[in-house]
Amino acid sequence: MAVLRMVFMILFIVLSISLTAIVLLQEGKSAGLGSIQGAADTYWGKAKGRSMEGRLVKFTKIFVALFFVLAMLLGMEFFM
Repeated sequence: MAVLRMVFMILFIVLSISLTAIVLLQEGKSAGLGSIQGAADTYWGKAKGRSMEGRLVKFTKIFVALFFVLAMLLGMEFFM
């Protein structure tokens, strides 16, 4: 069990660092202030899900889910 706990701990640390980097790479919500003037209908506004920003948001959601699952697994008495 100690080996499995160590593997989960290493995954947790790598995931934490990756999640921090992905969140820092994302644009702030204030970057979209051009939509006040009607600029939301541009190509970048419509294709937001397929852009790099859309992929970062998708990866953030996946990494957060994995983060919580690993945190719960590491917090269980089973692995001690």
